[in-house]
Amino acid sequence: MAHAHVHDSAIYYVPHGSRWPILGSFALFFLVGGAALWLNGIAAGKYGSLLGLALLVAMLFGWFGTVVRESVSGYYNRQVDVSFRMGMIWFIFSEVMFFAAFFGALFYTHWFTLPWLGGAGDGASTNALLWPGYEAAWPTNGPANVGGAFETIPAWGLPLINTLLLLASGVTITIAHHALIANQRGRLLFWLGATIALGVVFLFVQGYEYHHAYTELGLTLGSGIYGSTFFMLTGFHGLHVTLGAIMLVVIWFRCAKGHFTPENHFGFEAVAWYWHFVDVVWLGLFLFVYVV
Repeated sequence: MAHAHVHDSAIYYVPHGSRWPILGSFALFFLVGGAALWLNGIAAGKYGSLLGLALLVAMLFGWFGTVVRESVSGYYNRQVDVSFRMGMIWFIFSEVMFFAAFFGALFYTHWFTLPWLGGAGDGASTNALLWPGYEAAWPTNGPANVGGAFETIPAWGLPLINTLLLLASGVTITIAHHALIANQRGRLLFWLGATIALGVVFLFVQGYEYHHAYTELGLTLGSGIYGSTFFMLTGFHGLHVTLGAIMLVVIWFRCAKGHFTPENHFGFEAVAWYWHFVDVVWLGLFLFVYVV
């Protein structure tokens, strides 16, 4: 927690007591525990998960608010800045591993399991015994009554538009970063606002795409392994875009309040790193989910 006295910038700042970690622990307990009960048909689980979500939001606002106040009060020195950078690097690495697991499931199904079920290699006997006449084709399909009748979303329609939107957002946030370094506040706010707008438009396009898939193409989470991997990958990416857009909004207000200087603006850089990560993941999604 921030204190009234002036902190010696030569000393690595360590907060002396904070209520936010314990509040975060309770929030996760109620959120995860309530969700587990809710999924098992226990009505109280719904209220427990909502309580956990509310506590989590309160913790995030409070904890990040404390960090912001400590930063603008001059509590952090260069070594603390390095710690923040290392923390953000490890966080993004964990996110890379998160998506790697889902990409791995997609690759394994597409290029290993499906050919094997179709009789390739040592899968010939299994194919003859269980699925005679089955032809391995991607995306997988099957009987209509078990979700096999569906159409895929063409890559060169809405997915291409979303790709262009995110690529453009990567350019706008880079321009905003250069404006911050040049101490051009008006230009910074404009291009950062443009990045937020592009992210929001991306989400609206993805929402329309999902509605089209469910109502007109028959493509749902129940559409076999293709449907589950499609919505798992694109859905979690959409969640990350949402989180990134929220962070950009917070950074926009911090820029408007003059929290950052050309020499000290890691808060901005961290969000820019995250946004570029989201862009790169989408390029992988566009290539391997929509095109291939």
